[in-house]
Amino acid sequence: MSDQQNQPFIDHLIELRDRLLKTLMVVAAIFACMLPFAAEIYDYVAEPLQARLTEGAGMIATEVTSTFLTPFKTTFVLAFFISVPFVLFQVWAFIAPGLYRNEKRVAIPLLVSSIVLFYAGMAFAYYVVFPILFDFFVSSAHADIKVMPDIRSYLDLVLKLFFAFGFAFEIPIATLLLIWSGAVDARTLASKRPYVIVGCFLVGMLLTPPDVISQSLLAVPMWLLFEVGIFFGRWIKKRGREEHA
Repeated sequence: MSDQQNQPFIDHLIELRDRLLKTLMVVAAIFACMLPFAAEIYDYVAEPLQARLTEGAGMIATEVTSTFLTPFKTTFVLAFFISVPFVLFQVWAFIAPGLYRNEKRVAIPLLVSSIVLFYAGMAFAYYVVFPILFDFFVSSAHADIKVMPDIRSYLDLVLKLFFAFGFAFEIPIATLLLIWSGAVDARTLASKRPYVIVGCFLVGMLLTPPDVISQSLLAVPMWLLFEVGIFFGRWIKKRGREEHA
């Protein structure tokens, strides 16, 4: 009896291993295809800052290995970002057999929405936040100081912001799941709005550079996305009650 109970668990572990291997293979394949263009990819990522540096200034490498490793790291992270839909599909395929039909009906739109929102968060960071942020930093430098950022430090900053905004844009999904699962009521979440706003600014303070502009550019969207999650959570709950009526 014990062997029969352990067998499904072993099967799940084997399936999980296979899906992890598939994910690693896809990321590696995308990375291999993009590696010859590593320099161009880094130039594109660095463009929001490069375009705001004064004439004659540029980015520098303070470590011997940075000129190779920084574009290499940029390309690998971008390969992972591109493979996010495949990664989430593997997660979905692994958990889907254990879901009920009504749960699958909600889970599929949530999966697609989470992918779109993650990319939307990254796009918001690149096209909205970076120009404002780097304009502020470059313009605030003293006239006698030539701004010449280190390429590795710049990459660490933008990757941190990419992840911060990508996951911050998942807030509606997390809020909706809490309401849909019954873990918390929409009215209860709404009553905690002042604490959520303070929490958003605390997260912004921890995940962004120490200036009010970048903190607000993360905190305000997080709060608005929280409100979007409450709205759709109420709508799904209402629709569920109508279907069971």
